[in-house]
Amino acid sequence: MKTLFVTDLDGTLLTKEEKVSLYSREHLNALIGRGLLLTFATARSASSALRAVEGLRLNVPAILYNGGLIYHFGTGETLSYHTFSDEEKYYVLSVLREYSIPAVVFGAIEGRERLTWNADAETFGIRRYLYRRRGDDRLVPAHTDGELLDGYIFYFKCIGPREQLENAWNILKYDPRFICIFHQEVYQNDFWMEISPREATKANGVRFLKERLGCERVVCFGDTSNDSDMFDVCDEKYAVMNADAWLKEKATGVVGYCEEDGVAKWLEENFDREFRS
Repeated sequence: MKTLFVTDLDGTLLTKEEKVSLYSREHLNALIGRGLLLTFATARSASSALRAVEGLRLNVPAILYNGGLIYHFGTGETLSYHTFSDEEKYYVLSVLREYSIPAVVFGAIEGRERLTWNADAETFGIRRYLYRRRGDDRLVPAHTDGELLDGYIFYFKCIGPREQLENAWNILKYDPRFICIFHQEVYQNDFWMEISPREATKANGVRFLKERLGCERVVCFGDTSNDSDMFDVCDEKYAVMNADAWLKEKATGVVGYCEEDGVAKWLEENFDREFRS
C-alpha cells in the first residue's frame, strides 16, 4: 500500500532552534533512500522552510503557507497556489487596523517571495520575529498600504497579546472567505493569528498530493491548531508529546517530543512493519 507521510515543522519535526536535528536528518534520509515518501505541511514560506529542513533529502512536493502554495523544491515547480483577491486582502487589513493590530504579510511579486510589514508600526513581537530572519532578502519594509499589499498575498501573520488578537479573530473566523487560526506561539509566550484564503488549508494540500502521487493512505504528524484540519483527512494522525492536549485527543496515537526526534523515531520503528510501499 503506497503511503504518504506528512509532518508539520515547528513544534513537530523541528527543534527549538527551528531546524531538523542531526539525528532526524540522518535517519530520515536513510528511510527516504529506502522508499519513504515524506514531505511537510507548514505555515512557513518556501525560503523559510527550506532553511529549516536543510540537508533533508525530501522527494515529494511540500505544502507551504498552511496550504496556500504547493511547491516541489527538487524541480522548482509550483503545483498549486491560493491567494487573496484585492478586495479580500484590503478587508483583512481594515479589520486588523480597527484593533490596532499590525501584521507580517507574506506574498510574491514578479515571481519573487516577499515578506512585508508596516515599518512605522512594529510591535515587540514583530521585531523579534524579523530579527530571527535578519539577512533574509525577502524582507521588504512598507510605509503605505499599497506597498504592504502589493502583488500576490498568501498569508497574514499577527503577533501579540491574546486579548488584542482575539478581537479580530472573533470577526474573521466567521467570514466564509477566510481561514483564521489562533494559537500560542511555539517558541515564545506571544499569541499568533494566521489568516489565509479559505481554500488554503493543510487538508486541501494533503488531498492534492495524495491524488497526484497516487497514494492509498496518508499518515501525518502535528502539534497544534493549524494541524487540526490535516488530522481530519489523514488515515492515521500522530501528535507529538508536546502537542496541545485537545489535538492528542484527535490523534491515532502520540509520539515522542519534538526535541527528542519523536517523528523520526516513530518512522524508524514503523516503516518496515506497516507502511513500506
